[in-house]
Amino acid sequence: MKQGCLLLADSHTNMLGSVRGLLKPFFEAILMVADEKSLLEAAKKVRPDLIIVDLSMPVSREINVARRLGKAFPGMKFVILSIHDEPVAAEECLEAGAAGFVLKRAAETDLIPAVAAVMRGGIYVSTL
Repeated sequence: MKQGCLLLADSHTNMLGSVRGLLKPFFEAILMVADEKSLLEAAKKVRPDLIIVDLSMPVSREINVARRLGKAFPGMKFVILSIHDEPVAAEECLEAGAAGFVLKRAAETDLIPAVAAVMRGGIYVSTL
């Protein structure tokens, strides 16, 4: 059964397309944005069931996008995609409110289990 709405945010259009293709069978609607302003506007307007966002997306008011989302939308489910494989990066994102942390290099194998876990109310972290 398909879930509701997924919001993807990454400044790299190739990554957006790849993630969309991977998750298309699992969601009724998938929105894609490439910058912080669009991410925040879409999250506020659409209230997606899940956000998947690149940790390296430039943000204007916070150190990272996880903190920005956690403050702006408490309780909203989001998964961070990252090239950073340091445990401290995952810890900081989870502390900020993320429900998942997936390494970009492992997205093909980890993203579907991460989405499933987070949508059930769990937490998922790629092997670091």
